[in-house]
Parts: sequence; C-alpha cells; structure tokens
Amino acid sequence: MLERTLVTIAETETIEEAFRRLNANMLGILFAQDAGGRIVGAVTDGDIRRRMLTGITIHDSVAACVNRKFVWARAGGPREQILKLLDQRVHVVPILDAEGRLVDVFSRELFNLSEESEVFARARSPVRISFSGGGTDLTHYFVANDGGAVINATIKMYAHATLRRRSDARIWIYSHDFRCTVEANSLAELGAGGDLALIRSVIRLIKPTYGFELEVSADFPVGSGLGGSAVVSSAIIGCFNEFRSDQWDRHEIAEMAFQAERLMLNIPGGWQDQYATVFGGFNHMEFSSDQNTIVPLRLDPNIIAELEESLVLCYTGAGHDSGAIHRDQKAQHETSDAVAAAAKQKEVTREIRKHLLRGRLLECGRLIDEAWHAKRKFSSKISSDELDDIYDFAKSHGAVGGKLLGAGGGGYFMFFVRPFERYPLISALEQKGLRCARIMFEENGLRTWKSRFPAQPADE
Repeated sequence: MLERTLVTIAETETIEEAFRRLNANMLGILFAQDAGGRIVGAVTDGDIRRRMLTGITIHDSVAACVNRKFVWARAGGPREQILKLLDQRVHVVPILDAEGRLVDVFSRELFNLSEESEVFARARSPVRISFSGGGTDLTHYFVANDGGAVINATIKMYAHATLRRRSDARIWIYSHDFRCTVEANSLAELGAGGDLALIRSVIRLIKPTYGFELEVSADFPVGSGLGGSAVVSSAIIGCFNEFRSDQWDRHEIAEMAFQAERLMLNIPGGWQDQYATVFGGFNHMEFSSDQNTIVPLRLDPNIIAELEESLVLCYTGAGHDSGAIHRDQKAQHETSDAVAAAAKQKEVTREIRKHLLRGRLLECGRLIDEAWHAKRKFSSKISSDELDDIYDFAKSHGAVGGKLLGAGGGGYFMFFVRPFERYPLISALEQKGLRCARIMFEENGLRTWKSRFPAQPADE
C-alpha cells in the first residue's frame, strides 16, 4: 500500500499540509485521524475548496473540512464487498481494523492482492475390489498364455497423502499407519533400505529436486487384499505431480507405481492394482506382452446401487503376504491344474462383464463363486482351512458366492448375497467374530489438488 503518511492526516494539521499530501499521493483523498490514530473521516480536494469558499484559509485545521460520513470496509472482509463499493462511483476505499485504524487503501487502480500463501499438495487414491481374473494379470502368465483379463472396481476407501515443499534439501516422511518417521538431510542420504521401504522406493523413482515433508495414511489395514501398496504409491506420485509443470498422465502414474513396487523393490504381483486406483470406477482390463488396455464399464446407476446392496465386505482379521503367494503362484503356473484354472478365470471374466452390463447380478454372484474355486488352484497358499471354513460358513448363511480379494491368504472376503439375506449373513458373520462393512463404489480414481493456508498472524 502507499505510505500511511501520504494517505492520512491528523485532524489538527493545516489545510496547507493537506494540499501537499494530496499532491503527493495522487489519489485525491486523505483520511483524517483523531489523537488516538483512528480514522474519523475523509478529506478530498473538493471538500477543502468548498469550505474555503466559506472563508477558511490554508492555515486553518483540516477538521473543518472532514466528511465524517465516508465509505470504508472492515479488514478481513470479503474482497467482493470492496469491489462492489468501488463499483458504486466510489474511487478509494480505506480498510480499517476493529479499532478504526487504517490497514490498507484500495482504489480502482490500486488493489493489493493477498500475500502468497504456503501451498500443500494433496492426493487421495481409492482401493479396488476384483470380481474375476486375478492372477492372469501377472506378467509371467499373460506373456506365456496369450494375455490376461480382469474386472475390478474402486470403492470408497482411500490412501491419503499430503506434501509440502521445503526451501532446503531436507526430507521428512511420516506414516500414520506404521507410526513411523523417516528423516534425511538429502535425497542421497534417504537411501533404499530401512523403514517405509515402499515410500522410499517411490521417492527414489521420482527424484525430487527439492526437500519436502510428506504424510501418508490409509483407511484400510496392511495386507488387506485391496491393492493397498499400489494405492499408497499412486497417492504419493500424485502429490509430486501437482508441483510439475509437465504433469504425468494416468498411464504414466500407474506404470511408475508398478515400477517402484514390482521392479525396484522386487515384490512380485500383477498389474491391475496400479491401473485400478489411478483410473477408478468399473474397468475391464486386458494385459498382453505389448500393451495394457483399460476399458471403462459404463454401468447403469441402478445396477451399481443394486450391486452395492448385494455385496458384503468381511475382514478375516489376518493380513497376507501377497509377494510370497505370487512367488508360489509363479512356481506353479505351468502345472496342468494352474493352466486350466487360469483359463477358467479368463472365461469367467468375460461372462461377468456381460452380466454386469445387463444387470444380471445373481449370475455374477454365481460366477464369482466359480472364479474363487478356480483361483484356489493357482497356489496352495491362496486359501487355508480357516479361510475355507469362513467361506463355507458364509455360503451356508445366504452367500451366493464370494472370494478373497487380492492375492489371497487373508485380508478381506467379498460375498455376494440375495436381497433379504444380506443382514442375516452379516449377523451370522459378526457372531463368528468377523468384521463386516458395506461396499460403496467410487467412480473417480486418483484425485490430486493443491491447498493453501495463509500464514498465521504474528501474535498467534
């Protein structure tokens, strides 16, 4: 703003001094102050000249010329209010604090913008449930067996990330889920081993040229079978992408998440998790040696609503090691049972797609049951006696079909149930000590945005 001495004047000052300041500030207006520094009125060149016609001189005090019914705005008020005042043939608006003291002056040509606030990048990435085809998205399988295919959908459970750039090279990372902090003086010092290995791997891949503070949290437990590692990786990549002028597209983000986990950390697994969380919604995915194809399924909203009412998410209480399961699956993939099971998975995937699009959900439930029995033949580690007992118990209490989500071995079961049998099934599972939840589908994939927070006042 202009210097206060150029836009304010004490009531006791002379009119001669007022003319001098009016010439200096070029605004054509001054704001008169009382002895306590409070603004009590406005003084314009016209106000002074009209009063001089009544006999006062340039040696008289400004108080004789003050217009005490002046237009002003309160500090911290909406910007639009000031613009509206300026739009009503008012040329200058003083901004006063609660004590009536001058804070700023706005005119049609002079409108100070807010100081630049600190900017945070935020990201939210959803988990997925898979209906069929899991295991055929493993590279070793689809390269050797003429492609793989899966159907999945994202649901309203997320990984969250918040990123703040620093002015130095220091790095600070905190995981709310592991309650673990990692600090380093530079990217080189961050290294690859130790706590939060997945997050370190993502950071090493991105290679940020600035220091930062990163917080990560998730709505789901570790080893849930919901594709959590890919979800966390995507959220982190999304945050860094917000600060890029040449942003990565969705395919690139999914591929980066795959690279960080599968190649840099050497954790075996498929491709569907990364694409599902980034793209979001219902998708039919096909994988081949030269291309991954993501085809969104445009389901009628009523079909989606009915599907939400027909599914139950059931947590087994045990996490799983998807990497160990996938390693065993790879070792078994050439056996006749595994080859036949994979072929059955692809066939069921095509059928589920057809029935989903037409809203024949009971058929989908039956096919999910077929897909689960086929998938169990991939590896002996996918299920167990305890997990089979849970599945059989659900089937005996109304479930049409279901499957363990993800690689298997633990995490969440998803069960399909007919109308009127949903709540009896949930009650029976909960009496068995299992935790159940609704499934709500998420049509969006990875979402990123910037958030700004004004600096705190000095006295707070």
